Amino acid sequence: MFRELTRKNKKLTPEECIRILMEEKRGVLSVNGDGGYPYGAPMNHYYNEADGKIYFHCGNGEGHRLDALKKDGRVCFCVYDGGEYKDGHWALHIKSVIVFGKIEIVSDPERIAEIARRLSLKFTADESYIQKEIEGHAHRTLLLVLTPEHICGKQVVEA
Repeated sequence: MFRELTRKNKKLTPEECIRILMEEKRGVLSVNGDGGYPYGAPMNHYYNEADGKIYFHCGNGEGHRLDALKKDGRVCFCVYDGGEYKDGHWALHIKSVIVFGKIEIVSDPERIAEIARRLSLKFTADESYIQKEIEGHAHRTLLLVLTPEHICGKQVVEA
């Protein structure tokens, strides 16, 4: 069902893909949007090593992304690192990871608070700030849980 990379020499190991998913703070989540057009938007994420799932938070109102997910939970999530310049090369070398899978929407307040705390720690270690935000906003937050079906990564040269 999922295609293999054409240029296998550029393929990242599964361990490298997981490292990028854990370390990078954001990526682009794409859903099957209106009229068959893809809809992609940047989102912060948390990769949970314990269960191999990717978590996102969003408002519990209506919107393009939530409407699309209610119709079709299949998504694509793309994350890439900041890249590096290698000696003797002018072009940036970037590692990217693509995750295909299905999202479920969770409204359990305890689970939302737990994942929101873990996600927030990617941005700040200020526990009092994190707790204040959770207390003020968790009640109107949904948790999106992406269960990967296929993960692949590659290194590309920006040229």
